[in-house]
Amino acid sequence: MRKTIAVSALALMTAGASQAQELRFMCYQDGNECDAWAAAFQTFEAENDGITVVVDVVPYQAIIESLPIQLEVGEGPDLARVTDYGGLARFMLDVRPHVSDPDMIEARYGPSLAWARVGDNAPDGIYNIVDQLTATGGFANATLFEQAGVDMPAPGSSWAEWADASRAVRDATGIDFAMAIDRTGHRFAAPAMSFGAALFNEDGEALVIDDGFRNFSEQFVAWHEDGTMARDVWAGAGGGTYQDAAGEFINANLAMYYSGSWQIGRFGRDIGDAFDWVATGSVCGPEACTGMPGGAGIVGLNHTEHPEAVGKLMEFVARDDVQAQVLAQTRNLPANAELQANGIDYQDVTPEVAAALTAFAASVPNFSETAYALQGYQFNRAVYTNIPARLTQAIVGELTLSEALDRLEQDVADAIAEAR
Repeated sequence: MRKTIAVSALALMTAGASQAQELRFMCYQDGNECDAWAAAFQTFEAENDGITVVVDVVPYQAIIESLPIQLEVGEGPDLARVTDYGGLARFMLDVRPHVSDPDMIEARYGPSLAWARVGDNAPDGIYNIVDQLTATGGFANATLFEQAGVDMPAPGSSWAEWADASRAVRDATGIDFAMAIDRTGHRFAAPAMSFGAALFNEDGEALVIDDGFRNFSEQFVAWHEDGTMARDVWAGAGGGTYQDAAGEFINANLAMYYSGSWQIGRFGRDIGDAFDWVATGSVCGPEACTGMPGGAGIVGLNHTEHPEAVGKLMEFVARDDVQAQVLAQTRNLPANAELQANGIDYQDVTPEVAAALTAFAASVPNFSETAYALQGYQFNRAVYTNIPARLTQAIVGELTLSEALDRLEQDVADAIAEAR
């Protein structure tokens, strides 16, 4: 009898071991997103015996550079937190067959689900759950404006008005920089559209260098030449390398910074009560007043050995209660329609953070259709990386602006052709 019991126990232990599944989640964070998910996954593991989730926190550069290389050779994590839905779409796992209530996910996340439904991906597939809806827009150091005695431009003001005001603040206070824009084509796109850039041709392909794109490019280069823009943000890097100016803004050395809502949590944490800051919302051009939508999302990857477990985790990530819990900690905007309607009870937010979240959320409904189209464009990575590569050459004088734009248009076309 004892022998039988021992054998049975061993068999049960062996069966349990064979069913154990470890999911690896590659995660980057602007603030504390990975930490918040790691805490939430403890609940998931308690609800799903035998499935464990290992959160591997990596720099954003690893997501945009290393992850695609791993996926090309069939390696990498089971899930990842990404922003390049179009470029990574072919590696994503459709978890619709592995979730219990796909209609709920569709109802909550429909607009952002479309960002991954490109190329050969199914038009009704569930590939991504956005956990950080983002909007591009500006931030201003209100304390510096007050010290300088300069009136801050009102919501809906133009790029020209912000440039004039920011230069006046810089000159009056002695800070180093008036304005800065993150070094990426994603941040460049909204101002270009505000100047009238169509970006797409009649066949739905980008990138088109039209009068609107050229006009903002001329202004952008001119602002670097006259010192309006913090030169080292773009001129201090090469190729498609991403670079931001968040550090300069946090250190009160920058009057106006064009970035996005993902910086709100970081500013709330790192600036504290050092100075007062505000979100400006979208900045307007002669033709439009739009920002770029976007956001990080969690995706399953189709080389995983545990598709059903990945589906369970994705459905957990999509739940209202789970999203509300994580967003309350990360201070991000929800992509979940139910939470957009009901709001998030953000934890321990300052008045600046609360106002910034409201300002960015209010700007999203006014974004142009072209902005949404670019965010879901299968080859948007070619656009986002080649814009800084070529415009930087114009900024530093390696090429004339006309030469840079001609080469930019060809670079994007070549990249798309190669990707196809």
